[in-house]
Amino acid sequence: MKTLKHKNKKTRVFVGLSGGVDSSVAAALLKQQGYDVTGVFIKIWDEQWGNCSWPEERRDAMKVAIKLGVPFKTLDLSEEYKKDVVNSMVREYKLGRTPNPDVMCNARIKFGKFLEWSLKQGADFVATGHYVRLTHNAQRITQKITNNKFNTKYQIPDTKYYLLKGVDDGKDQSYFLWQLKQAQLKHCLFPIGEYKKSEVRELARKFGLPNAEKKDSQGICFVGKVGLKEFLKKYLPPKRGDVLRYKPAQADGRARKGEVIGYHDGAFFLTIGQRHGFAITKKTPNDKPFYIVGKDMKRNVIVVANCKRHEIASPTARNDIIIYKVNWIREEPKSGKTYRARFRHLQPLLNCSIVKLLNNECEIKFGEPLEGVAAGQSLVLYDGEICLGGGIIK
Repeated sequence: MKTLKHKNKKTRVFVGLSGGVDSSVAAALLKQQGYDVTGVFIKIWDEQWGNCSWPEERRDAMKVAIKLGVPFKTLDLSEEYKKDVVNSMVREYKLGRTPNPDVMCNARIKFGKFLEWSLKQGADFVATGHYVRLTHNAQRITQKITNNKFNTKYQIPDTKYYLLKGVDDGKDQSYFLWQLKQAQLKHCLFPIGEYKKSEVRELARKFGLPNAEKKDSQGICFVGKVGLKEFLKKYLPPKRGDVLRYKPAQADGRARKGEVIGYHDGAFFLTIGQRHGFAITKKTPNDKPFYIVGKDMKRNVIVVANCKRHEIASPTARNDIIIYKVNWIREEPKSGKTYRARFRHLQPLLNCSIVKLLNNECEIKFGEPLEGVAAGQSLVLYDGEICLGGGIIK
């Protein structure tokens, strides 16, 4: 079994217990290592509509705390979440952009308000069930990882930290943590980042956790089994608009002219690259799937092309992507060096280079045109195992 190295076994750690398996195993590992663990359930949703399951999740988290014999607290951050995450997300969609609420939640709630509250309560660190790793030693990062063995030294004083991808490539969550800063990371522990999901599940069984067989959550995390469009309709009334067939003349992706072949109920519900959420009324049995390749928010119109996504000669295909609100976790990337990047969670990493611009913006250059790039998404850069940081696509 992998172990966590630390200097003080009585160090106080507040673990964000969500009721799921990952955070529960994180708490169990820390307790096993001798940390002074407190489980904290963070309540982030308090609306009366939707299939909100937070009471059940809280009960599952409490059962885990009882099993581990650790104190349990509930922290209500629903007002902060509504203000800092939900309102921002709705505003971005209304403007035609595609935000990532998980990125905002991590930066502003879990490692923002929760971290601040925990430190005031006397905690030294907070811990979560994220599949990521931390290290302070750059030389260790270049070592080849074999048999899932990568013993990270935790929390060495007065050093800066590298954020690394999780060992499990299929569960790596570094994409969602690119906005974190050194002041936050120095108070963080990520106990399960060196494990694969199958190993975490097996550890839950070995620890005898009551939620060892619980399935991973689906749908919007803070509402329950509710789709994004259904959620947004609570804040953005549907607004019917036209679907236009793509023509090469629409070189900038905006819908000026074109055959009307269908309808949708709000361009703000849709994103570039999407193939659902609109109706095609003029089609034949031989038509290939239609994908969104352009949006005109002022006219509430979307443009679609009926071919496979990789075949689209899309007006929105981009070799160069501008990102803003840039955050580099430890140090800035170097010009002229090849890095890797993704603009969707678990998307295969793509080779790129970077050019620094003014006003905390950067231009990310790729070797070939990319489809499905939508404004508002997060673009995250990597140097090997290291998550360098990223920015928001302009």
